[in-house]
Amino acid sequence: MVTRTKFLKQLDDMAALLGRLGDKAASDTRAAGLAAAGDHGAETGILEGRKAAERLRGQIEGLCLDIMLMQQPLVGEDLRFVSASFRIVSDLSQIDSMTRDVAFIFSEMPEGALDGLGERFGSMAERAAGMVERAVAAFCSSDEAAAHAVIDADDELDAAYAQVEARVVELIRTGDPSPASLPELLMVAKYFERIGDKAQHVSDWTFFRTRGERMLTPGGHVIPSEEA
Repeated sequence: MVTRTKFLKQLDDMAALLGRLGDKAASDTRAAGLAAAGDHGAETGILEGRKAAERLRGQIEGLCLDIMLMQQPLVGEDLRFVSASFRIVSDLSQIDSMTRDVAFIFSEMPEGALDGLGERFGSMAERAAGMVERAVAAFCSSDEAAAHAVIDADDELDAAYAQVEARVVELIRTGDPSPASLPELLMVAKYFERIGDKAQHVSDWTFFRTRGERMLTPGGHVIPSEEA
């Protein structure tokens, strides 16, 4: 069994690593928004950052396993923090993967294909990135109010997605410009919306850490208080 001092340091190290992975996911999300504005350097940065994300994920997962194997018995909030951290890594890694998909889509898209949607994508990217940052911070600090705020903020991102969807559908119907790239643009908007969903999931682990229960259904809806 490791000493309590070493155990507390491991928990601090894990929170720091989660913060770094969250910062990278948020940074790549913002970079995806810059890519929508034609920043090819942002595209390249996202696509070349895969190894850094994988390295952080491996460090966190390895630390989680070390704690669970060496620190026994692990109970209460400590157990919930470690097990939730293991799950959060998956959400953050999926965000990182989605930003690479967005960067690849933009790298293959012809000039002028965005037809004015770049600004809307940039706004969605900034909203989603902010949610990711606040979600990780809420979990690491056990801040339920901040976690609630992230969950509530997803409504705005959903509304932004609906606006982009309506615009893309309109462009597909008119065929101006060429509709060849429009389905990909709709996919990009969906990726940003899904990044917001992942930020919600991360926030939801805050309640698991503090209370031992989740606040969201698998579909992302808040569980009524009488069912929570």
